[in-house]
Amino acid sequence: MIKTNEKNLVKIAVEGKVAPALAYPNEIGHDGTVHNVPALGGITYNVLVGDPAFGWEADHVEPAVSTILNPDKRNDRPNVAYNFLACIGNEAIVTSGRAKGKKGVVTGHHGGVEHVIMDFPKSVIDKLTCDDKFQIRSFGQGLKLLDHPDVVVSSLDPALLKKIKITAKGNKVEIDVAATVPPELTGSGVGAVCSKTGDMDLITSDEGILKKHGLLGLKLGDIVAIADCDANYGWCYKKGAITIGVLIHGDSYISGHGPGISTILTSAKGAISTKLNTHANIGRYLGIGKFRKGK
Repeated sequence: MIKTNEKNLVKIAVEGKVAPALAYPNEIGHDGTVHNVPALGGITYNVLVGDPAFGWEADHVEPAVSTILNPDKRNDRPNVAYNFLACIGNEAIVTSGRAKGKKGVVTGHHGGVEHVIMDFPKSVIDKLTCDDKFQIRSFGQGLKLLDHPDVVVSSLDPALLKKIKITAKGNKVEIDVAATVPPELTGSGVGAVCSKTGDMDLITSDEGILKKHGLLGLKLGDIVAIADCDANYGWCYKKGAITIGVLIHGDSYISGHGPGISTILTSAKGAISTKLNTHANIGRYLGIGKFRKGK
């Protein structure tokens, strides 16, 4: 059993609202092709956790519901706090409109636009409007693995940690991952210091190397490893380091971009080992998205 300091964590309410849908007409892709497709934000009805990360006629599409505190002041301190405090697996509650009182789950935070992404049952999503608001019971920042000080946890609800397939292996922890991303495919986000409020993209401009590493079948919500990546103080290359993250948004046509990965574990000293399990997905562990009962 993994020992944690969960009893010492603080649970705080933070509130946001539906983030406006964004679009970037005449966007130039990495191959010079011009694209006119939907982008991110808003309420997305037919893309959920568990759906493919690739293949959508869209750019950076976010599954289900995208939220923000203030779209006009994305980088101000209150909005940064909203992103930082919201952890993957946190409970989210609708506080307005026809779906008031219904509950969902935080599935990731998207850097650059500073969105917090949430999943709700389809019956709830169908009742939401772009004016609706949400309260997140934020809980998880400061979480530590007491017997594994070389493993740093971030943006992860302790209840989800207990559901993820993770075990102690001597001085390391072993975790199931759907795939491992090689360091040469780490893109947008590398060099940024927002590893606890944003995401880092998997570069997808070279289809051959994606096939080689079994990445084309990745799904939203998949747990993946990033080799030789240290995310303690922002994402950077470090030989032997390892970062574990969750796929939170879809592919992109833009150079240096692709499916986004929110960090949940990292070790600069390589104190995390991995076990391949193509079913390692937060949707399965939480019973959300495409994995909800009755779907």
